[in-house]
Amino acid sequence: MNDKTILRYTSNQRTNHWLVAILFFMAALSGLALFHPGLFWLSNLFGGGSWTRILHPCMGVAMFVLFLGLVFSFWRANYFSANDRLWLRRVGTVMRNEEEGVPPIGKYNPAQKVLFWVLLICMLVLLFSGLVIWRAWFSAYFGITSIRWAMLLHALAGFILVLSIIVHIYAGIWIRGSVHAMVRGRVSRAWAKKHHELWYQQVTRDEKPERPITKKG
Repeated sequence: MNDKTILRYTSNQRTNHWLVAILFFMAALSGLALFHPGLFWLSNLFGGGSWTRILHPCMGVAMFVLFLGLVFSFWRANYFSANDRLWLRRVGTVMRNEEEGVPPIGKYNPAQKVLFWVLLICMLVLLFSGLVIWRAWFSAYFGITSIRWAMLLHALAGFILVLSIIVHIYAGIWIRGSVHAMVRGRVSRAWAKKHHELWYQQVTRDEKPERPITKKG
């Protein structure tokens, strides 16, 4: 049996992912501080109210730019296929960790693909609505009605994004080996074959065979 591991994420992809994660938590905490007076005490984590108002949009823009790096890396693997629809019909079986008989899938399962597109949509809404309400630079160009709608959309997209990330973290812990893949970059062949059989077949088919050792003379 071949015990070689399979590369799932490069070092650049893992670094990008964790930087986005750090910026997400910082932007979320600073956003909560600005969202409700009862949570304003969170602004102490960023040096007070003024610094929170300054840093929050900057962290948000940085998060979006870095997230685009993940989008460019993974968008092709997040297209839906016919097997994905069949997989969704049997998602209850997957939730019971009984994946025998479930259609094989590629690098990401349909739930991960849904999450990917939800995150992208939320990030876009947060970016454009955030620009409208960014008082230091852009809000002067918009009327009060536009600003109010932008604030509503910003809060709604932020709420959906937080819920999505909670689901993402839970799923990463629940599927043993997922967090390790994003930390170390590699997964076992057994893990890849069980959870992402089509991707496993593609990766192993594309592997270059080892050059045989020839004896001289």
